[in-house]
Amino acid sequence: MEEFHKVRRLPPYVFEQVNRLKASARAGGADIIDLGMGNPDLPTPKAIVDKLCEVVQDPRTHRYSSSKGIPGLRRAQAAYYARRFGVKLNPETQVVATLGSKEGFANMAQAITAPGDVILCPNPTYPIHAFGFLMAGGVIRSMSVEPDESFFPPLERAVRHSIPKPLALILNYPSNPTAYVATLDFYKDVIAFAKKHDIIVLSDLAYSEIYFNDAPPPSVLEVPGAMDVTVEFTSMSKTFSMPGWRMGFAVGNERLISALTRVKSYLDYGAFTPIQVAATHALNGDGSDIAEVRNVYKRRRDVMVESFGKAGFEVPPPAATMFAWAKIPEKFRHLGSLEFSKLLVEKADVAVAPGVGFGEQGDDYVRLALVENEHRIRQAARNIKKFLSTADDTMHNVISLNTRR
Repeated sequence: MEEFHKVRRLPPYVFEQVNRLKASARAGGADIIDLGMGNPDLPTPKAIVDKLCEVVQDPRTHRYSSSKGIPGLRRAQAAYYARRFGVKLNPETQVVATLGSKEGFANMAQAITAPGDVILCPNPTYPIHAFGFLMAGGVIRSMSVEPDESFFPPLERAVRHSIPKPLALILNYPSNPTAYVATLDFYKDVIAFAKKHDIIVLSDLAYSEIYFNDAPPPSVLEVPGAMDVTVEFTSMSKTFSMPGWRMGFAVGNERLISALTRVKSYLDYGAFTPIQVAATHALNGDGSDIAEVRNVYKRRRDVMVESFGKAGFEVPPPAATMFAWAKIPEKFRHLGSLEFSKLLVEKADVAVAPGVGFGEQGDDYVRLALVENEHRIRQAARNIKKFLSTADDTMHNVISLNTRR
């Protein structure tokens, strides 16, 4: 049977191929060290869990909740932005709770996109940034992801040569998967460009609290005038180790937030009320939980950079996020990221995310998630070292060295 229209617009989900291979290996008894999916393994802090358990005892919280987010939660998010970024938000009109930043992005695409609208999207980037708009009928024009002087010439060309003129520009810093971090000066240039050309800015700031130096990543909303054209998405998944709770936010321009809120009102009743109350408790905390999560990821990052480097697989130290973005070793680069990722599962019992899954510009890379403890990361490095040292003798059992992608 013919694929449905929207499904047909989506490319094959390349991560699924690695997932199937991983599941098959585990079924055969292999101990797979999974550095693929960015699924935090750290437990949600006890105080947040305790608050959930307390509130869930009240049967009044078992009814439908608020799609927009309960008032206390929206006030807590506005207070967080004031403390962290010095950005003032009206919790009634400039904040809406989402079921994670992924859902927020997808529904914003539904809210603002007409068929054929052009969206400027980094490549490589987190898949929902592009696919959310593809499913909404938009057209993606790929842009550079590095936040430097190379970022703007392609934007200017896109404005000159796109018909219709681009509707929106997507930002993602700290970046998933590349871990690039933007500066406030870069954001100032972006906002000047967006206002000059009447383009919406959609910023994914999911990793704002996972950074490894003394310079916390800024928000684009810190730029004067950014509120006129910008909505920013954040998530509690990584910051508070709450991935399964599905709690995030969109904040910013009132007109855009209103559009998102209206679309969501037709699609969901919001997160379970006890989850919203527990999330409020987390946002109103003293920040110690955030600092501990950050420290754990930093230690893991340092172990990965050191141990993988000694194994012959160079991993540049990311300045932020819970990911490392590493170039495939030269000997295997001709295979492409998907085939190399399959080899690591088959030959090293290590799962990684193929870079091509984030866009064709990522095909020389793999993404490594810091979601295993330090001992397991060192074991992954030992497994990879053994694979790399014996590859010349074993590669013919998997794929011909002459095979080209």
